[in-house]
Amino acid sequence: MTVSTQGLHIRTGSRIVSELVELLSSMRFAISLLTVICIASVIGTVIKQHEPFINYVNQFGPFWADVFGSAYLYSVYSAWWFLLILAFLVVSTSLCIVRNTPKILADFKAYKENIRAQSLKAFPHRAEGALGETPEVAANRIGQTLLGSGWKVKLQSRDTPEGTGWMVAAKAGAANKIGYLAAHSAIVLVCIGGLLDGDLIVRAQTWFNGKSAFMGGGLIADVPAQHRLSSRNPTFRGNLLVTEGTSASTAIIAQPQGVLLQDLPFSVELKKFIVEYYDTGMPKLFASEIVIHDKETGEARDARVEVNHPASSHGINIYQSSFDDGGSRVKLQAVPINGPTRPFEIEGTIGSSTALSNGDDKLTLEYTGLRVINVENFAGSNAAAGVDVRKVDLRGSIESRLGSGHKTVTEKTLRNVGPSVTYKLRDAAGQAVEYHNYMLPVEIDGARVYLLGLRETPSEPFRYLRVPVDEKDGLDGFVRLRAALEDPRMREEAVRRYAASAVEDGRSDLVEALSVSAARALGLFAGAESVNAPGVQPAAANGAAPNAVRGGLQAVSAFLENNVPAAERERASDVLVRILNGTLFELLQISRERAGLAPLEPSEGMQRFMSQAVISLSDSFFYPAPMTFQLTDFTHVQASVFQVARAPGQNIVYLGCLLLIIGVFAMLYVRERRLWVWLSPAGAQASQATMALSSNRKTMEADREFDLLKTQLLKVQA
Repeated sequence: MTVSTQGLHIRTGSRIVSELVELLSSMRFAISLLTVICIASVIGTVIKQHEPFINYVNQFGPFWADVFGSAYLYSVYSAWWFLLILAFLVVSTSLCIVRNTPKILADFKAYKENIRAQSLKAFPHRAEGALGETPEVAANRIGQTLLGSGWKVKLQSRDTPEGTGWMVAAKAGAANKIGYLAAHSAIVLVCIGGLLDGDLIVRAQTWFNGKSAFMGGGLIADVPAQHRLSSRNPTFRGNLLVTEGTSASTAIIAQPQGVLLQDLPFSVELKKFIVEYYDTGMPKLFASEIVIHDKETGEARDARVEVNHPASSHGINIYQSSFDDGGSRVKLQAVPINGPTRPFEIEGTIGSSTALSNGDDKLTLEYTGLRVINVENFAGSNAAAGVDVRKVDLRGSIESRLGSGHKTVTEKTLRNVGPSVTYKLRDAAGQAVEYHNYMLPVEIDGARVYLLGLRETPSEPFRYLRVPVDEKDGLDGFVRLRAALEDPRMREEAVRRYAASAVEDGRSDLVEALSVSAARALGLFAGAESVNAPGVQPAAANGAAPNAVRGGLQAVSAFLENNVPAAERERASDVLVRILNGTLFELLQISRERAGLAPLEPSEGMQRFMSQAVISLSDSFFYPAPMTFQLTDFTHVQASVFQVARAPGQNIVYLGCLLLIIGVFAMLYVRERRLWVWLSPAGAQASQATMALSSNRKTMEADREFDLLKTQLLKVQA
């Protein structure tokens, strides 16, 4: 029996109905549906599912984000067209099974012993031989031999003009046909289980039971009943967030337009959350010690939930999905970094926000995250290496500090650098910049620095400003130097001191010339005057250009490119940056005097601080906020994220997977063979034997088996 790719033909008066049934039950239609499902699954794998819509706008742009959204590509596996394809696949595969099962069962029982003797000569595997025994004796001997080899045998006697002949019909490997039924049944069961465990039933409740997605905010207890699903809901899959020391009994089911609340017949109390890390900083274990409180009986049962080890209650499995911050309390210190801002302290809870004011500008500080463990790679750090600030290379200076807080291409050396806080500063227009600051200084290239990260969009990596620490391992020294750089009087005093110390006594003309150069260099670096970008002509009478460069080494570099010939630029830049270093050092000493501190003595540590401070001051002009917030203290509160699921189709899917394994192995590794031996009389005690073998696959194993059967049954040498 050969499985047909044609569909089921029914007798009906309507040609359209007949052709529709034939199409639905045909193998070509089922294969087409499977192809579409595979393509859709690839799309669902490539495109992240159930992300906020703004993420898709950032990734694809407004136009294509709307196009993909209208096609439900952001929730492929719950899209109406995907569920419809699954339903059609169930119908098509079921009709294929209905069409072929009677034929398979009939073929499973049939030995086809009525085949004509003449037809055996048309088989590829055929042999003839003369036997020295009667047809009946030979038939019984051959039948017993085949039975001993695992074949099923049926004997048939036939009257011929020469006498009574015998047909030996045998078969083996009939389980191959069972594999076809098992594999196709597996497809039906898996699809049915997928439909049951999907959100089809949840959607049906929104269509026919008056339920709707909730798009507001507030307390869960205040959400109206039309946005809630009953605890008797037969199938659902949602997320449950529980903070340490609290309990929760309402899961969240994400929907394209909002969320649905799923009431549970129990509440989950989180006693303790446990997390262990690898040396790389990745979690290797996170588990939750919970108490399940039954709402009906009041029974409390302890349980432990780990990844791949769920707990269960009322037919609902509780999986460990992830973990999150449970509302940690943080204390932040506002540090002036790019403007005249007074230091102040502020406290908040992760997930909350605080209103701030910067003059007429209104800002909102959003506390978004706290990480108590941060593992960074510090391979290749050279404690003796310093930054040569005499090299004016704006592009290299900036690019080397974009991206990761520590770049390396050498062997990994991992180290935990302590806690960090993530927050956003949002302006009155709703635009936000995200910041990521480490609590403790980090040693990089022999210098201890604070890492202050920022990014404009979530799709970008953080860029880090490296701020050197002072002799007390704090930020005060850099903050004082940054404030002194903003003060014109302190800049004038620094220029005067530098010129006086750099020129021998009695050379007043050199002092004046050096003072002019130092004042110009320090003014450019401080942003007191702007300079046009190289190659840009002034757009106004006062020489200001729309894209003028203001402050930092980039301003000094632009000034040199605009005013110094290329042949003399390298020497001039070396002189100008040396002057800049000297005036900045004097400015640092003045800032310490104003603070009542002793002046710094020349040392390797002081030189390292100044080298990094020059670059940090230059990079600070790119910092978009007037202040940065340093984490000074925190109270860590963890939360566990569970996935709660009632999946009645789970066992159906498991059964389907088992049948699929059986079916695939049966079809691939079980060969169906049929053997016929026709024994006709050839004298008193002799017979003539004609043997033929058929197999559903032409293989070398079939050739070897036929040669063996010729030797055993017909005593013919291969």
